[in-house]
Amino acid sequence: MTKETLRDFEDTNLELLQLFSSFNQEQINAVPFEGSWTAGQLGEHLLKSDVLILKTLNGSMKQTERQPDEKIKIIKEMFLDFNTKMKSPDFNTPSNKAHDQEKLLNSLAEKRDQITKVINTKNLSETCESFAVPDLGEFTRLEWIYFDIYHKQRHTHQLKNILQKVIKLNFKIKNEKDNFFYARLT
Repeated sequence: MTKETLRDFEDTNLELLQLFSSFNQEQINAVPFEGSWTAGQLGEHLLKSDVLILKTLNGSMKQTERQPDEKIKIIKEMFLDFNTKMKSPDFNTPSNKAHDQEKLLNSLAEKRDQITKVINTKNLSETCESFAVPDLGEFTRLEWIYFDIYHKQRHTHQLKNILQKVIKLNFKIKNEKDNFFYARLT
């Protein structure tokens, strides 16, 4: 269980970090379309989530009286249904401030390393008592790890869309500037 979980966790985080690396500093704070988070805001949201997950993974535990992976399927279906819009809880909503790409990448990598340590050193079948998810209740450490995995996979999907929109927006702005300068020259 630990090897497979670790592989799933590492693969998901590698894809996410590589995708964040493909943005430049200007793009990380560009609004791709009205009502959307920027890539930087999405990164801040993931960091806030990782902080909560780490606190929960290292918090109070109890013996699990069910299959430790019982809720993973529900978590996967919830996060990987891209047709369903979700609203972030207030405590996990990002700010409107500008974000630094390098700081975001370093912080996300640091949280990844801390969660990896939990995967490698803690009993993943224990139930975490310090936080219960509305309508789903308490999760085991294993379920929290998969919550993080599927949450990041959902946002990786979003991040790909943001990158495409930002690249198109940059291309459009560049072409408008080029056309403006060309028109002035003729």
